[in-house]
Amino acid sequence: MTPLHRRTPVLRTFHEAPDATSRLVCFPHAGGSAPYYFALSLALSPAVEVLGMQYPGRMDRSGEPAAEDIATLADEAATLIAAAPQPPPALFGHSMGALVAFETARRLEQQHGITPSALIVSGMRSPSQPRRSQDWDREEVLLDELRLLAGTHPGLLENEELRELFLPVLRSDFRAVSTYPGDTTTVLSCPITAFTGDEDPVTPDGMEHWAAHTSAPFTTRSFPGDHFYLTGFPAPVVEGIRAALVRR
Repeated sequence: MTPLHRRTPVLRTFHEAPDATSRLVCFPHAGGSAPYYFALSLALSPAVEVLGMQYPGRMDRSGEPAAEDIATLADEAATLIAAAPQPPPALFGHSMGALVAFETARRLEQQHGITPSALIVSGMRSPSQPRRSQDWDREEVLLDELRLLAGTHPGLLENEELRELFLPVLRSDFRAVSTYPGDTTTVLSCPITAFTGDEDPVTPDGMEHWAAHTSAPFTTRSFPGDHFYLTGFPAPVVEGIRAALVRR
């Protein structure tokens, strides 16, 4: 397997997998970071090399301005992946990361001639569905959204000093999602699998719209839990991802 920029600031590997025959590139949710996928890497290695994208503006990329559009993140990811295209990677994205993964897949196919082996999207409406417009400059609007998604400990939301640390990045990420122009025409050649939690505001029926974006097989699956049903990557989620990696 051709190394894919190991231990760079952008694409991270967590476990050595020199004999892996599959590669999975993972894209975090709004406010998330690459280590969110450590547990998934642990579960899938050494058979699968798992990489997590580290978005700018957080952790050791905190000195860089956070991106406020999906295209910037997808451009960066596609360029790095295209430099080591074998084996063709699978892409996994949760929430905001689902849009980044889709746009990365589109760039790989249309600009680099690389068809991903699979696209797995989670907890996000399809590119053909409209985005909600919100005034993310208002802190209370931002906090209400975090409470709805239930992925942030209430204590963090109540602590003013901590809010000042993490809200700027979240604000940029939410802007990136809400200003995403959408896509009603792209049809990828790779299979798409759509995941959601059965208590997620993004309903299983809503995930069905992803089917319009592939000419290959499309599958949906629902797991117990809310928007962050996949945190820690419990066994059923890992098995769902493993199944999607071998589905053609």
